Amino acid sequence: MNTIGLDIGTSSVKALLVSPNGEVLKVSCPEYPFQTPKPLWAETNPSVWWEATLIAIKELLEGNKPDSIGGIGLTGQMHGLVLLDAKGAVLRPCIMWNDQRSFAECDEMTSIIGKEEILRITGNPVLAGFTAPKILWVKKNEPEVFAKIDKVLLPKDYIRYKLTGELFTDVSDASGMSLLNVGKREWSQEILDALDWKREWLAEVTESTEVSSKLSSSTAEITGLLAGTPVVAGGGDCAAQAVGSSIVEEGKVSVTLGTSGVVFAQSDEYRVEPQGKLHSFCHAVPGKWHMMGVMLSAAGSFQWFKNQFAHKESQIEKEGGSNAYDQLTDQASTIKPGSEGCLFMPYLSGERTPHPDPHARGAFIGLSLRHGIEHMARSVLEGVSFGLNDSLTLMRGLGINPSNVILTGGGTRSNVWKQMLSDIFESECSLVNAKEGAAYGAALLAAVGIKTKDSVEKASSEWIQETERVSPGKDVRIYRQMYTHYQKLYPSLKEHFSSIAEIT
Repeated sequence: MNTIGLDIGTSSVKALLVSPNGEVLKVSCPEYPFQTPKPLWAETNPSVWWEATLIAIKELLEGNKPDSIGGIGLTGQMHGLVLLDAKGAVLRPCIMWNDQRSFAECDEMTSIIGKEEILRITGNPVLAGFTAPKILWVKKNEPEVFAKIDKVLLPKDYIRYKLTGELFTDVSDASGMSLLNVGKREWSQEILDALDWKREWLAEVTESTEVSSKLSSSTAEITGLLAGTPVVAGGGDCAAQAVGSSIVEEGKVSVTLGTSGVVFAQSDEYRVEPQGKLHSFCHAVPGKWHMMGVMLSAAGSFQWFKNQFAHKESQIEKEGGSNAYDQLTDQASTIKPGSEGCLFMPYLSGERTPHPDPHARGAFIGLSLRHGIEHMARSVLEGVSFGLNDSLTLMRGLGINPSNVILTGGGTRSNVWKQMLSDIFESECSLVNAKEGAAYGAALLAAVGIKTKDSVEKASSEWIQETERVSPGKDVRIYRQMYTHYQKLYPSLKEHFSSIAEIT
């Protein structure tokens, strides 16, 4: 039986129809906006997700019979706060993952429960993007809304509710709420009691491959799917992305080179970075966990550099020439590793891992008259790679030793960058054939949930194959030396970042 993977993203629903052997048969990506009504705010009316989901499902069914669909897997943006009243109506727009209004509430929650206790229970410090501090913000700023809360849902689980009328979530997505005991894979009554919140607000939490509910007859009528079609719990987008990239065994690590960068490692046991520099979440693989480092400006740093400095290259591209990024990486390839002493700090948007500092900023260190755009381009690629290596270094310190690093995202088109990452990570790096991200992982989880596949691990080995491998080369030694200097830069400049932020 085919499965559907639905990814409820920040600006679109990505829907895939996938065959039992992992072939993507059809794709639909209806888009929608989100709003930023005030500085630091990011909101969406959940109704736009539902409207886009209906469009996507109908597009997938064009030319495909409803009885060929064996199940649906869900994934989506994590951390978002969807509040329902006792009648199931949405109380206010969703406060999204990228909303940063709740800094004060993070401090309040940490003060109430204790920093060490929160880290022990949830595996993470309380962050402004997470769900619980947003509930505190609503309590303080919208008491009339808070008083009507009957259910607290995450974005993908609101879509599950609309599809089935049932209220469920999964352990991987719930891990980002600051309300789950991540080690025990259950809601933390300790935290709920400390905040005086009702356990009844929260959906039942299950493993990601469990069939949580079935499609309702009313939804079947409007979608064309069959009533009773199983809907599998699914996972948060990071966990589902990892499943869709074959990160389903201890020692496997992925690095995603998107606007931001994500370093993701499966762990067979619950590990917590003592200072909370890495996220510790339940994985979408039943009974497993994952650790994750997040870099806010990865490929985004190279995009910024292109936009600000590569005007000639961009003009050549506009006139029908080669891609501006390709031109820049070609130029960077003419420069020796180390960029002749020029180091780039990639903190253009602040940073998360390993320095959770919103005031951190980017910098070129070591510029001289001999440096040109080609040196700076290589320095940006090296600086981002060093920053990603910070997360790997922390993971290795906790006993996670990658046998291979799977590279995903737009940055993987550059051969120069792929070799650089392998050298800096001192690890083999691979690309895989699966390119559809979290939605593909959700479809795979659905296949396991409906018993088309025996396990996530087996499905991954059958669906996902390696297409390219890069091994560390002769430049490992110089990168190891440059990385040592890179690690010293942030501690040297940290106080200056904060002081300058106060002035400006």
